Amino acid sequence: MPTPALSLDKPITVSIVSHGQLALVKPLLEQLDRFSHGVVEKVVLTINVPEPDVLAGATWHFALERIDNAAPMGFGANHNQAFGHCDTPWFLVLNPDIRFDSDVLRPLIAQAGPRAGLLTPRILEPGKDAPEQHRAIITPREILTRKRPDYVRPVVPHWIPGLFMLFRRETYREIGGFDERFFMYGEDFDICARTQLAGWKLQVGEDLLARHDAQRASRTDAKHLYWHVTSLLKVWSSRAFWRFRAAMQKSQASVR
Repeated sequence: MPTPALSLDKPITVSIVSHGQLALVKPLLEQLDRFSHGVVEKVVLTINVPEPDVLAGATWHFALERIDNAAPMGFGANHNQAFGHCDTPWFLVLNPDIRFDSDVLRPLIAQAGPRAGLLTPRILEPGKDAPEQHRAIITPREILTRKRPDYVRPVVPHWIPGLFMLFRRETYREIGGFDERFFMYGEDFDICARTQLAGWKLQVGEDLLARHDAQRASRTDAKHLYWHVTSLLKVWSSRAFWRFRAAMQKSQASVR
């Protein structure tokens, strides 16, 4: 069967998953419509749990395709499902609580190198006056030392969080998308590791900024904390983690 032609006029399909969060999704859609409708072909909105439809009657400059899950699915499974609706060169995974003050999508794509498979802008967290620093490979030691004053951040990120991930469609297909064995945490590190192991690069738009209206359930909800801890154990027992860690150590040794 021939591969369907990609939609190039508007090169981005956006995937957003709502877990009873349509009140957060609505302003995000409004901002995408205001700033980035020229590059967004469609938004695939997955309703993971039943909720009142606060979007009824709203219209946008892009298509809105809605998926209503019969049963709740995990982060990776939801976005993999949405990717089946992507016929554009780029696939954007967005959290419902991301916020924009300008268009970062068009300049982000314009900056993309030929082997850039996964892009992101800098992310500003609530109450902060500077973007989040780049993230090092997750290890038990890294978690225990990241708050110390002598902790050294990497010049380029080893991975980026799943709240804003702009994938080249070719990359996402090649690596098979998210690993659905992770339910809600850990899949972002895993997919970043597998992206780089496949020869693609992570690229950050250092001059571009998006805001995160953070919803940090794992700090207060025992269920989310359990998912977080068990996901870390899955990361550390995965083949991708150990291959990526070895590759990073080899790369660091070669520049010394």
